Amino acid sequence: MASPSPSSSTIPAVVVTGADGQLGQTLKALWAQSPLRESYQLVGLNKASVDITDSEQLSQRLNRLEVAALINGAAYTAVDAAETQREQAFAVNEHGAANLATWAAWSGCRFIHLSTDFVFDGRQTRPYLPDDDPAPLGVYGASKLAGERAVLARCPQALLLRTSWLYSPYRKNFVRTMLGLMSQRDSLKVVNDQIGSPTASHTLAQVLLAMVATEAPGGIYHWTDGGALSWYDFAVAIQAEALDLGLLSRAIPIAPIPTSEYPTPAKRPPYSVLDTDTTRAHFDCP
Repeated sequence: MASPSPSSSTIPAVVVTGADGQLGQTLKALWAQSPLRESYQLVGLNKASVDITDSEQLSQRLNRLEVAALINGAAYTAVDAAETQREQAFAVNEHGAANLATWAAWSGCRFIHLSTDFVFDGRQTRPYLPDDDPAPLGVYGASKLAGERAVLARCPQALLLRTSWLYSPYRKNFVRTMLGLMSQRDSLKVVNDQIGSPTASHTLAQVLLAMVATEAPGGIYHWTDGGALSWYDFAVAIQAEALDLGLLSRAIPIAPIPTSEYPTPAKRPPYSVLDTDTTRAHFDCP
């Protein structure tokens, strides 16, 4: 990214939508240590400050800023609820993303859009490459795929970053849910036939900041923390780490179960490991 003019009276901004989500809060926490803060301000937008599905309202809000980079972390992420709330899911994940991409293309700012492993059906047995054919199993994945296509159609230079199994100290996520259940229950059963890769919001945020700072071709990229494990494996690792850190006072039995014993409204991909080689080749990744 080119350095801003020192004579500019307005500080160029790195704008993040979905600022009160896991990723937005993590970016805010990391910003104080980022070299980018010497030249740019971080501006967080949430649902209360702007409705990304309203193109006119969105443009009015963004036009008040000198936007150097726009990171879209806003999303409808209620996977099961999306099965009966299709309109709401597509409104945010497709139409909202399209509005942001349209404005980014018009303004010439760098645009980074977040997507998900749920665009794949999980039939593969090797990590998914960015150019593998998507085939979502549910409404959430379909709405995110529609958003991807809308973004790249309107802003071909956009950087589209898919990730998976995000966790953080903020909001609701698998790690926080497991810690709560482990402190309350005498045993747990966790699905053992869905395989993916957990991603800490901290490392994802670092990659996003590298994307802001580094010139790279537009297109689809993947990022996770690597590895391939089941939700059961992840739960076992969470308990072991929590015991070592003193976050839990006792261990409880954790039993593996098939997905068929834990039915949900939305189907999940049985395998959704993402190949991150292209991202590592282009950016300074943690």
